[in-house]
Amino acid sequence: MLPKLDVPIYETKLISTGETIRYRPFLVKEQKLFLMANESDDSKETISAIKQVLRNCILDEIDIENMATFDIEYVFLQLRARSVGEVVNLKFTCNNTVEEDKKCSNTVNVDVNVLEIEPTLNPDHTSKIQISEKIGVVMKYPTFNSVDILGLDTDNMDEILNVIISCIEYIYDEDQIYYAKDTPKKELVEFVENMKQSDLEKISKFFDTLPKIKKEIDFDCKKCGYHEKIMLEGVQSFFG
Repeated sequence: MLPKLDVPIYETKLISTGETIRYRPFLVKEQKLFLMANESDDSKETISAIKQVLRNCILDEIDIENMATFDIEYVFLQLRARSVGEVVNLKFTCNNTVEEDKKCSNTVNVDVNVLEIEPTLNPDHTSKIQISEKIGVVMKYPTFNSVDILGLDTDNMDEILNVIISCIEYIYDEDQIYYAKDTPKKELVEFVENMKQSDLEKISKFFDTLPKIKKEIDFDCKKCGYHEKIMLEGVQSFFG
């Protein structure tokens, strides 16, 4: 029988809970999935590949389907750094206008150390939202299952309602707690539809202030000398 190769074990903390989890680097079988996620233009295929890699590599019991989107992104970046390499080489196109209606368009290579990317936390973020003097809502973090409708920056009211309803943990008043999982969707829809615009803005703030995986990149174009800053946000932005 062939000897087994030793695989190092690393630890990281989930952003949402501070819980420490253990994980191992990609093996060859996960590398295939990683390449699929890296090369795919289909967000659903990318998400599916990322979740499968996490299932394989995280050594502690954890519900991948209900992990917050930003936790999945952060852990996946840590996995990528420990498995493929800490430094990702990214390519950008220089956007400097060198002549009237003509851009430089030179390709600029930038190295980014993935392990230096820390989650951005907003001090104003809270999951408890007071709708009125007596009624409030406690929200839960969105998961990758709702990634296609994540956010309130859309004019589609049905999508806005779906996002809000999918992220309600419970509604409370002076006397009782009403858990969303035990409440008919029709009642949840009616509750949200009866909110005032100011109430919707309070809910929107919950999404706007979620922890984010982002990093500002500075680079200089060697062709025209233009200095540019670009904000990278989301796990796909850091794929090499």
